[in-house]
This record gives sequence, structure tokens and C-alpha cells, in this order.
Amino acid sequence: MREYDEITSFLGSWGAFQRTVFLALAISILPNGFVGIYIVFVGDTPPHECLIPEEHNISEMWRNVTIPMVMQDGQLKRSSCSRYNLATVKNFSNEIALENCLDGWKYSKEIYQSTIVTEWDLVCENEYKEPLTSSIYFFGVLLGTFISGQMSDRYGRKPVLFIMMVMQTITIFIQMFSPSWEAFTAIFFFVGFSGFSNYVVAYVLGSEILSPATRVIFGSLGVFMGSGLGQMFLPLAAYYIRDWRWLVLTMALSGLIYIPLWWFIPESPRWLLSQGRVKEAEAILRDAAKKNKVTAPEVIFTPTETEEAVKKQEKKYSILDVLRSCNALLIILICSLLWMVITMSYYALLLNTTNLHGDPYLNFFFSAVVEVPAYFIALLLLRYCLRNFCQSSTLFLGGAIILFIQLVPQHIPELAIFLEMVGKFGITAAFCVVYAVTSELFPTVIRNMAMGTCSMAARIGTIISPFIIYLGNLYKYLPYLLIGGLAVFSGLLCFLLPETFGRDLPETMSEMQNLKWFGHSKKKNKATLTTNNNVVLREEKL
Repeated sequence: MREYDEITSFLGSWGAFQRTVFLALAISILPNGFVGIYIVFVGDTPPHECLIPEEHNISEMWRNVTIPMVMQDGQLKRSSCSRYNLATVKNFSNEIALENCLDGWKYSKEIYQSTIVTEWDLVCENEYKEPLTSSIYFFGVLLGTFISGQMSDRYGRKPVLFIMMVMQTITIFIQMFSPSWEAFTAIFFFVGFSGFSNYVVAYVLGSEILSPATRVIFGSLGVFMGSGLGQMFLPLAAYYIRDWRWLVLTMALSGLIYIPLWWFIPESPRWLLSQGRVKEAEAILRDAAKKNKVTAPEVIFTPTETEEAVKKQEKKYSILDVLRSCNALLIILICSLLWMVITMSYYALLLNTTNLHGDPYLNFFFSAVVEVPAYFIALLLLRYCLRNFCQSSTLFLGGAIILFIQLVPQHIPELAIFLEMVGKFGITAAFCVVYAVTSELFPTVIRNMAMGTCSMAARIGTIISPFIIYLGNLYKYLPYLLIGGLAVFSGLLCFLLPETFGRDLPETMSEMQNLKWFGHSKKKNKATLTTNNNVVLREEKL
């Protein structure tokens, strides 16, 4: 029985059809990087202090002394949440009482004209709402990726991809008119629901359409790089648009790039075949052959191959198959923890860019730039190095460097920023590596289910990440201690996992390797992973 890749090998590896699909899907992911994390600027908190209304008729000198000095991160700073009682100040009382900001706050406009924080006073007793906004967004991501995955399996990749694109564009546009924080956050949930879903569906669609030799590159330089390039444009837009409502409008308008893509992105022939829609699948492949200027065979899929493809889709495995195997359960728990820590660390560092010393726009841009070499390094590591080394080295690099940040003297903040960017580099590389490493550990019969479980764990990490940064209000270096410590600990856990480099991908539960301390590991297969093996693991990582 021929495999799908063998059947469609007549198309070649890199013809006009593959280039068009590759580029169209990469472009479809650009807006995801652009709009995916705009809360960094839209929800940033500028310097602020209690407002002293003009009606109190206090001179500028007395106005300044009404704000008490407080110790924060080892430095004396003007309080952001309290002021001296104005009546006692006016009467020159010896006992000056403190009070809350009864008249609101005065916000610095040196960087932003407005954010959701300045508009709805998300500071002091309401400051928890700012990280909660991001967590609700990521909760939308969790549900969106789960539901869209079910929908794309049932209704097709292409329609679900474009439905999510349209939903993302419309919800971001509506968010511009939010009358309150509650409305903004409720809409933001649906932005997350749709925004990351089209990213995942686009990855799956590209993996199923593109040729084996192209999928490896698409998985790293097409998907991840597309998102990274989109992130580089975000600080540029935010720099010139300092009002949050107009910035959100710009995010929504970026969705216009999706419109022409409808005519360049086909449905997945592999999915059509699995649904028994053979004529539609063959029509797409014949059109692809025409674009590549090759001749398609008279019969592409035989009746037997069609029947076999449908049967493969009918056979389903569940989490119960993992629970029955103690070894498989332990491996999926370790992998889920890796995904959670890596994703939490990645988004926490990304959200923290505006809290760094210096220009927040440049800091965010540098944070996006370091992702480009990280993807290339991850690609090289996966190609030539043991998997335990690939995963542990990137986590050790990211975690150790982040832990060193607390040792940097406060008078050289530039060094601290540099170290955080190096740490982000390591975490980003680990983010790319963990997909491939996990997909190699599990057999084909449960690989998709295992990857889905790990992806759910990753979404929990994103929900937690805003509150990791929020802990910096208690102690400046607490987020770095948590991120660095968990990354290093996760790097050590990697050595418990069986080594998969140079081995054939397991097909059944019996072929799955044991943890190094859990029984005896299977004897190493002498066969080296072929290009097709590497392709499969890239294809199925989501």
C-alpha cells in the first residue's frame, strides 16, 4: 500500500505550486505575530501619581510635596497610589495623614497618549485587571485551538482557517469601541479564540499540502519565522500610533491581507481523501501538476488506497490508551511540563519588554529580532545533535542567563536588557525544539493526541504568564527567579526522556521507548532517520 507522500511524489518538491502555498500560508501568519501580543502596548502602565485637582488652589511647590516618597526596588520614588491629606497640608498640620487617590490619577504622556490602563484606571487596587486581561485572552486561545481543531477535522482546513481569520479581524475592530474594561476583556477573549487558531490550522494545512522535503523548512522558517517577522512590525506601528484605540484599529486593518489569500490557498487534498472526496482531491493535485508543469498520472488514487485512507481516520485512540501504560503516562506528563514552562517563560519575557529600562519600542523590537537566529539554531540542533542535548542546552542557556539578571548592578541596566534578550533567545529555541522532540517520543497511533495534550498544557502556561510578570510588583527579580529556576529544572528533566535521535519513529505502543529510569530502553535501531521521518515529525507536531 502506497503512502500519500509516495502517491503525490510526481509533483516534485519545490515547484510553483509549493512556493505559492508556502508563501501564502507564511503571509497568513504574519498578522498573527503583528496582532497576537498588542496588549503589550495597549495595556501598558505609564508612570502615574495621585491627581491634585486645580480647584484646590495649591502652589506647584506644595502640589509636589503632597505626594509621599516610598521605597520601591531599593529606591525612593514618588508614590503611585497615595497622597497626603490635602486639608492637613493646607493647614500646615504636624500630623499629615495619608489617603488614597480620591480624585483619580495623573498619567505621564511621555510615551503613550492613552492605554486601557489610563482610560479605566487599572492601577493600585485595580492593577490586577491588567494581567487578568491577558490571561483571559490566553484562555480564549486555549478553547479556540481545541474547538478549531475539531472543526477543521470535520469541515475542512481551508474554511475553518478563513472563518478564524474573519473572526479575528472583526473582533479586533469591535474592540476599538469598547466602553469599559469589562467589554474590552470579553471581546479580547474572542480575539484569542480566533487569533491563534488560524495559526495552528495554517500549520496543519501547510504540513498536509507541502512535499516532504519542504515541510521541514515550513515548520520552522515558514510558520515560526512568519510570526516573528510580524512581531517586528508591531513596535513600529505602536511607536507612531500612541492612542490605544487607533492602534487597535491598525491591528484590525492588518486583516485585509487575508482577502486575496483565498485564491492562493487550496484545501488539503490529504484531508479530502480521508473524507472520501476523491474527485476534489484529484482536481487540486492535477491543478498543482499543471502549475508545476509536470504530468499527473491518469489515476492518482486507486479505490483500495481511498478505502484505506478512510479507515485510518475511523480508528481513534484516546487518553485511556496512555493511562494504561505507566511509561507513556510519565513521558506525557514530563513533556506537558516542558511545554508549560517553555510557553510560560516565552510569553512572560515577551510581556515584560515594556517594563525594561529604556525605550519600550526598541526593547520589543530587539525581543522579536532575537527569534530569527533562534529558529536557525534550533533547526541546526535538530539536524545534527542528540535530542536530549537539543532540549536541555536551550533550556539551560535561557534559564541560567535569566537567573544571572538579578546579579547585574542597577547602574548598568543595558547589561540586564542584553541578558534578558539572550535568555529570550534560548527560550525561543527551546520553544521550537520541544515540538519536534515530543513528536518523536510518541507512536503514530497516539501522536496527535499526545501533541494535543501537550498543547493544552502550553495554553495553561500562557494563562499563567501575565501573573508571573505581575509578581514583579512585589519584588523586581521574582519573575526572573521563577522563569530561570523552572527553565533550569526543566532542562534537567530532559535527561529522563529516552533519546530518539537516529531512531525510526515508533508506530505502535509496543515500539515506544521507556524512560531511562523506568525499565530498560529499547535497543537502538540501526536505521537512521530519513528525510521522510523528519518530515513526519514536523508534520504532526501540532
